[in-house]
Amino acid sequence: MSHHLPLVLFTFATLVASSVSHAADKPNIILLFADDISARELPLYGSTVWSPPEGGDTRDMQYRAETPVLDELANEGCWVKTTWATTVCSPSRAMMMTGRYAHRHKWWTNGDIGEVLRPNGNYEKWPLYESSPIQLGHIAQQAGYGTFWAGKTQMVGDLTRFGFDEGCFTPGNLSDKDNPYTDFKHIYRKQGGERILINVDSDKPADTYMQHGWYWYPHVRLMNHPSSSQEFQWWPNTAESRDDFGLHTYGPDVELDFVFEYMDRQQAKKEPFFVYHCSHLGHDAFDWFDPEENTKWPGAPIVHWDGTGYTRVEPKITGDEGQYDTHGTVTEPGIHNHVNYLDYQMWLYRRKLDKMGIADNTILIFCADNGTSGYGKHQSDRQKGTHVPLIIYAPGMTKLGEQDILVNLCDFLPTIADIVGAKIPSDYPIDGVSLWPYLTTDKAEHREWIYAYRGADTLIRNKYLMKDGNDRWWDVREQPDDLISYPKIDNWNDALELHREQRDRLTKIVEPFDQHDIEHDAPGTPPNPNASYGKKRKNKKQKPDQKKKGVLKN
Repeated sequence: MSHHLPLVLFTFATLVASSVSHAADKPNIILLFADDISARELPLYGSTVWSPPEGGDTRDMQYRAETPVLDELANEGCWVKTTWATTVCSPSRAMMMTGRYAHRHKWWTNGDIGEVLRPNGNYEKWPLYESSPIQLGHIAQQAGYGTFWAGKTQMVGDLTRFGFDEGCFTPGNLSDKDNPYTDFKHIYRKQGGERILINVDSDKPADTYMQHGWYWYPHVRLMNHPSSSQEFQWWPNTAESRDDFGLHTYGPDVELDFVFEYMDRQQAKKEPFFVYHCSHLGHDAFDWFDPEENTKWPGAPIVHWDGTGYTRVEPKITGDEGQYDTHGTVTEPGIHNHVNYLDYQMWLYRRKLDKMGIADNTILIFCADNGTSGYGKHQSDRQKGTHVPLIIYAPGMTKLGEQDILVNLCDFLPTIADIVGAKIPSDYPIDGVSLWPYLTTDKAEHREWIYAYRGADTLIRNKYLMKDGNDRWWDVREQPDDLISYPKIDNWNDALELHREQRDRLTKIVEPFDQHDIEHDAPGTPPNPNASYGKKRKNKKQKPDQKKKGVLKN
């Protein structure tokens, strides 16, 4: 456990102390948080449109995912028709982890994060553990759970301060340049007076954004693993793992191996666990095996479903310096193959839980952080960027199958607090609403509206009306076949009285959250004279000396 917990957490710990003695009886929780996957990519949601390998829209069935295990999980548990994240990775993860909107934590969008002025005069991005010191991991820890963080962090600051005992990261953090095990990474180099992005593996220019490899031949870093006294170490970390590590090594497999190892250790101690598994699957990436390929999602290991279970083809890859042969053991590119592999991993989770004998005492949650790249990611248009899948399986739930309710990612913090038996201090404000009462009683509704943001853009909707980030209004009483082609309301004189009433109501609700241009940074922090922030709206007061800044490709 981190030794750097903020002071408020020690106060918080005393409020949940009564639950710790019974921690062994509490349900385990696995939250699989996928990356850049719109609800429309899962057949469960019934969309007539999904994403082809190059991005965009297609109705071609060969690019539609197949998810028998997630479908089964949704039927045995439930799935939510309308769940909103934000439009991109960092602020969605901030919403998920803190239970708060950006007017509190100040993570507005990628590349547009509120700053804090340090005593030495330096401005830094405001870490979530300072803006919001009670997070998912902290709540589980204080209720007696072991906590494990896997995959992508997308966080700034000290990763040991987010409430997780251990972690296995496939880091997207470009500052981690000392990995000695793989050259699947990029660097910038001056050539002919220009700054050129170079593929280190081939030593050739790369037409992409700067990244490390997180799929094949991945960068893997362990946090607080018992095999070492160090807080962080690169993996492979043993003679055996170093001998086996190579081009065939797939980052999502490594993450799951370490998750399972942790689950086994927790069971041996008879202590419950909370796994926060932030898979990269769904995120577009540079294809190291085919650097000239003009597709967004590199191929995955091949898996086959026979109606009762999966088999996986062992990958075989040979070559070097940008010239590779996958010998027919890797799928064609496409997000559908990423979704299929997530389905395979959920099958592995369910099989593991059965083998451990804890399936009846483990909650499984599948979600994603924002819309698909090339379709919804970064988009404020309607709910393209915000509409994500949500499947929940919890033994003893009263709700099964499709649930026509509204859920925000900020609802997870109070939901998990309810599950583990923790109490959030009454003077600690959050924006989420616990989903647990809805899932376990005869309660008919969850919440009346949901909200999202992208920089200065604000989005809000209920079951009748939606305002997108472009300040356009849409009639959302009926869901279209493609999940997005709602009727636009242009003439308010001819609009339904219901819609006029809801417009006024939603406009008032969103006002307290609309602080991007007036309270952008940490409280008490004067504007950084060297900063530039994201998109502004003309009717907002702008800070001086600020220019538009593009979003990061995370």
